[in-house]
Amino acid sequence: MEHTDSAMDTDPTDIKSLAISATDLIAAIEAAADGSETVLRVTPPFSGRMRARLHVVQPDDDDEPIHIEPDSLLATDAPSYPTPDDTADELRDADDETYSVERHRAYHEQRLAEWRESLPDHVVDSTTLSDTAHDVTVSLLGP
Repeated sequence: MEHTDSAMDTDPTDIKSLAISATDLIAAIEAAADGSETVLRVTPPFSGRMRARLHVVQPDDDDEPIHIEPDSLLATDAPSYPTPDDTADELRDADDETYSVERHRAYHEQRLAEWRESLPDHVVDSTTLSDTAHDVTVSLLGP
């Protein structure tokens, strides 16, 4: 059976590759770590190359989007998000540092900056769209 143009526009298996901004991916992972249901989203009409954008899931999302969990775009060796508790423990465990609130704030900001900078190196080359069980290549935009 041949697809009509409108049927092809809503067929997610038409997607061959996703372009994702490094900034959107990092923001989605940070938001998810803070408890927000944040994903990368692709909406119809679907075509071979699509852009996945940052999206906070809403109960009334009804435009048949595809939601991509940000963690699914990272290799298993990707560094985990450095929480304030993690960085406080690291600072307290360091022999050459004395813990203080000010030192912790600066250290946490430094660790976040390092994590953000390193994350793009851990993006996978392809992923499976969970809504469709369809494999697509992944292209990262930006640094």
